[in-house]
Formats: sequence, C-alpha cells, structure tokens
Amino acid sequence: MSTSDRTFPTDPSTSAPTPAADLSSLDLAAVRARERADDIEARLATHPERFRVLTGERPTGPLHIGHLFGTVENRVRLQRSGVETLLVVADYQVITDRDVAGDVRGAVREVVLDYLAAGMDPQRTTIFTHSAVPALHQLMLPFLSLVTVAELDRNPTVKAELAASGGRALSGLLLTYPVHQAADILFCRANLVPVGKDQLPHLETTRTVARRFNQRYSPADPFFPEPDALLSEAPVVLGTDGRKMSKSAGNAIALGADDDTTARAVRGARTDGERHITYDPAGRPEVANLLLLVSLCTGRDPDEVADEIGGRGAGALKALVTDALLAHLAPLRARRAELARDPSVVDDVLARGNARANELAEATIGHVRTLMGMAG
Repeated sequence: MSTSDRTFPTDPSTSAPTPAADLSSLDLAAVRARERADDIEARLATHPERFRVLTGERPTGPLHIGHLFGTVENRVRLQRSGVETLLVVADYQVITDRDVAGDVRGAVREVVLDYLAAGMDPQRTTIFTHSAVPALHQLMLPFLSLVTVAELDRNPTVKAELAASGGRALSGLLLTYPVHQAADILFCRANLVPVGKDQLPHLETTRTVARRFNQRYSPADPFFPEPDALLSEAPVVLGTDGRKMSKSAGNAIALGADDDTTARAVRGARTDGERHITYDPAGRPEVANLLLLVSLCTGRDPDEVADEIGGRGAGALKALVTDALLAHLAPLRARRAELARDPSVVDDVLARGNARANELAEATIGHVRTLMGMAG
C-alpha cells in the first residue's frame, strides 16, 4: 500500500513495493495462498454462508477505476454469491501518515456513493465507518500485548512506509497499523480477507494475533478464526502518467468524473513513440495499460484489440479507450448522480451499517473481556 493511497488489504493497485529482503518470505506466503485459492473458491461456490469477509479502504478521496477493476467488482461478486461482507471506511486510518486529516466526512460520503453506484447493496453488505465503532478499537489493547515491537518493525509495509518517509518520524499509529487492521478483521470474526500479494504480511499479523489470543485465553475452544487470504489476481491499472493509479498522485480517473474529464484524462495518458500498437506489458507498459482498460470494459482480448488498431497509432487507441470507459461507466455514473441528489441515502446506509458493526464489536469485546477474566 502506498503512503498516500493506503487501503485496507484488498487493493493490489495501490500496494507499496516490498523491500528486497522480504521477497522470499512474501513469495512463499503467496505460493501458499494460491495453493489454497482453488479450495476457497470451491467452498465459496458451494457454501457461501460459511464465510464472512471484511474489506475496505481509507477515505482519502473518491474511488477511481483502479479500485473498480482491482477490488470493487470482486466485492460485488462476493456479495451476489451470498457471502456476508463488511466494508469499513477506515476514517481513523487517514491520520496514520498525515498531520491534517482534511475533509474526512466529505470523503467518506464520496466513497459510500461509489460503493452504492458500483453495486454494493446495503441490505446485504454492512458499510460502516471506523470512528463510529469504539468497541472495535478497544481490541487494540489486548492485541498489542500479543505482538512485539520487533515483529512490527519487520512488517514489510511499515518498513516501506519508513523508507518512503524522507526522514519523517514514524508515528505510533503507523507502527501499530498492522495490529489495528487485525482489530478491523477480528472484531467481526471475519474468516476471509481479499488481499493482494504485498498485503499478505498484514493478514499474517492478524492470523498471529488470533492464534496467540486463542492459545493464551481460550485454548480449549478457540474464539477467533485465523482468517484465510482470498488472494487477488486483479490487474494493476496504471495511472495516466504510467505510475500506479493513486488519488493523491493526480493520475487517476474517478468513478464519478464526468465524460469530458474522463476523455481529457485518457487523451493525456502517456504512451510511447512507436506508432504500431502491440500488447507488450513488459516492454510497453503504458500502451499495454490502455489496451487492458479496453479489455476490462469489453471482455475482449487485449492482443485482439491491439491487432485491430495496428498502425493507426496512439490516437486511435485512446479514442477506443475513451469509448469503452464511457460505455462501461455510464450505468454506474447515472446511479451515482441519482443517489447523490438525496443526502439522506448515505446517512441511512451508514446509520444501518454502524449499528450492525457496533452490535458485532460489542459482542466481541464482551467475550474477550470474559475470556481474559476482566468482565465486571
């Protein structure tokens, strides 16, 4: 996850690079997650009711097409399959790496509108905000007692954030960020978390916390599940400048943008000097990204799209991308505009979701206090 656009562990399009020293263990964890992937998908197909998924992101701005293709469409798929899903809009986590939070309330509303427009159904999915669920954060205290400072220091995302900080002091909240995410996942006793490969260390911290709590306080009857990773193979959508798409980098196409803004962004997207269009992700990443967008919007093979354009160059490619994006996003944007006309829609969704999240969190912290011998 990048410093500026960190998400809950779901979004490979915003992951920070992992330090080289951690690659071997990370790759091993990814191999193990992929080995379990087919079994998990099979169980999802036959018994979706046995799973509870927790996912979400920080409200640092409206969602963009990288979120849509990278995570949101998969969330809609899980919801429609009957999997109980909780989406946390992690407003408290906005301050992990910044001094001024900005208009968090407005950003939360934008994110919720994007969720609803993309197909998340508040009748089937719990959408809630971090700050509205105090019992969730109470779990941080016992959970912090189950990990060491050295273990937190070794977390690849924490190390990457520190390396990218330019010498800025690491906040205590950022250091404990993996444990905070463990509380996010375990407060509702979620047993499945969609993640990208680079976010596996966060989920491993959650599994460690759950395992150690069970060993220490409920060995005969484990209370917390050790959640599995639903490893995402979602494509990484690059921004218009060829870097990873990010809200803060100014290279993103927002889901709620108008048609003119979208077309202008595509026209300004970086390509290369070669006129003949080919699909070569390694050698021509910017051109390949535009072809991928057409593929994601239309279901066509990117090589087929490249062959169709041939020698007509980047102008023809960008025109095709614009048409494909506008057609794909038109229903979502129409729904979003309709929802935005009634402010009570978001209020009602969050009121219902926050109430459900509080119910789960209070039940969990009650059980935790009893297991720890602290119930009064």
